[in-house]
Amino acid sequence: RCMVPTRFEQLLSPGEETDPLSEEAHSPVPGLVHRYPDRVLFLAHGTCAAYCRYCTRSRLVGDDDKLHGGRPEWSRCLDYIAAHPEVRDVLVSGGDPLMLKDELLDWLLARLRAIPHVEIIRIGTKVPMVLPQRVTPALCRVLRRYHPVWMSIHCTHPVELTPEVQKACNRLADAGVVMGSQTVLLKGINDDVPTLKALFHGLMKVRIKPYYLYQCDPTAGTAHFRTSVQTGLEMIRGLRGHTSGYAVPTYAIDAPGGGGKVPLLPEYVVGHDAESIILRNYEGNFYRYPDPIQV
Repeated sequence: RCMVPTRFEQLLSPGEETDPLSEEAHSPVPGLVHRYPDRVLFLAHGTCAAYCRYCTRSRLVGDDDKLHGGRPEWSRCLDYIAAHPEVRDVLVSGGDPLMLKDELLDWLLARLRAIPHVEIIRIGTKVPMVLPQRVTPALCRVLRRYHPVWMSIHCTHPVELTPEVQKACNRLADAGVVMGSQTVLLKGINDDVPTLKALFHGLMKVRIKPYYLYQCDPTAGTAHFRTSVQTGLEMIRGLRGHTSGYAVPTYAIDAPGGGGKVPLLPEYVVGHDAESIILRNYEGNFYRYPDPIQV
């Protein structure tokens, strides 16, 4: 259901767009998105190991004419980053950067690491989940050279955590790569607490911190994947307090129109008086915390 096209993709629902996050409006040079003050999204190329049908970048991926990566294209992005000292964090995505040959990835990471104000390099990828044999000792040697390297791994369901995937993730962790997960909430696929809990527990066992649970972006033709926002809040309510805090990601909507990620939580603060706030815990019980109103 995540990968196979269906006729439902031909239906355009209200609010859906081909570029729902307005990435192109925040692209100062081709292949680069600069939305947040101190970080940029570097679209290295347009090839993936698997093409998720709900992808927010489906207008670009798999089409070399629209998103073609290589040293000439990358040079313009690198020049922009070098000229903007406020950029301390670069997320390399695409497409999937781990689909690049080791030599090209090495070249790109070396140029990023040579920029003095770039503190953090992140890689957005689904490769460890769908092409784990790509995570070779040679790839890990490349990544190890450019620490701190962080990795945001897209995973959807606990069935993805095969022995091969576990081996690949442990290999990355042993190479010093800090890993977090990005999971899209999908109707009929992972929109129940037991499935998400099994996924997040499995990720923790291979040293991946559940990082984001995303509300599915309103990309054109994806309404059949989207749950209500209330469902997402119920997922967090069913996780918080019922498993370790490390296993509870941040539920977020990437605001349409380029507003950035907005975190959402169930309502835990339910009142306030002159002396305290009133809290509701995971069991539904109420507690007071001293918080006098400052005059």
